[in-house]
Amino acid sequence: MPTWSLRDTTFLITGGARGIGEATARALHARGARLALVDLDEAALERTATGLYALAIAADVTDLEAMEAATERAVAELGGLDVVWANAGIATFGPIAMTEPDAFTRTVEVNLLGAFRTVRAALPHVVARRGYVAFTASAATFSHVPGMAAYAATTGVEALANALRMEVTPSGVAVGTIHPIWIDTDMVREADDQVTAFQRMRASLPGPLSTTYPVSKAVDAIVRGFERRSRRMFVPEWIRVLHWTRAAIHTPLAERQIVADVPEVLATHEREVREKGLQEVVWSERTRGVLRGD
Repeated sequence: MPTWSLRDTTFLITGGARGIGEATARALHARGARLALVDLDEAALERTATGLYALAIAADVTDLEAMEAATERAVAELGGLDVVWANAGIATFGPIAMTEPDAFTRTVEVNLLGAFRTVRAALPHVVARRGYVAFTASAATFSHVPGMAAYAATTGVEALANALRMEVTPSGVAVGTIHPIWIDTDMVREADDQVTAFQRMRASLPGPLSTTYPVSKAVDAIVRGFERRSRRMFVPEWIRVLHWTRAAIHTPLAERQIVADVPEVLATHEREVREKGLQEVVWSERTRGVLRGD
């Protein structure tokens, strides 16, 4: 597959202050890309942007006007926009019966509607450059687990990307989705360290589905995907098998092992809620800590 040179290519990246966004931005900078990074964590954003000579823009992806202003600033200062990457994301853990509606709504607002607003704001500029649109989805696009219904719901970004791809292909624009499994970021570490029920849920997953992979593996796959203007990027590559076999994953037989562990996971979560006074557990790469609401 022919590659697309990233030198002097201009990027707008949301969720660029930490985690996969930050690490990938560093790799893109090393290849000569010019970057505008968007995040809510202004301190972390400034640190990352300064080290990469990148444009730092503090904005909330759930605010369309803010994203339009961020895009216009990026275009003005970078001289145009070749790539928009909707990467900002958060997660919430807990069974549907115990998930606070505000926590569920916020997850959907950031991960799904925020991706739409990011791309909606940037799309005219990307079309003008016959560029590339990327969405961070997840391996959860193909395999859904108990306790993470809100996060699973937001993997609708794949459907959004598929529809957009057909709309913009005649304009010369390519669209891709990124599907990482558990990556060693602040978000995953915080959940593992602080939410016992989350640990138990992960432990119930079969084989490699419970494994955490280094950020470098995600960076390598994503940068390669940008160079190829790929339709899909899988981290690690074996996740492609889940994409091919998704229809078989959620059958009674395939779900049997996970379902067997659900009572223990739910009991653990209920105990944590009772002992810690939690009604929701939300974490994000911008907070460096679990957000708890009484």
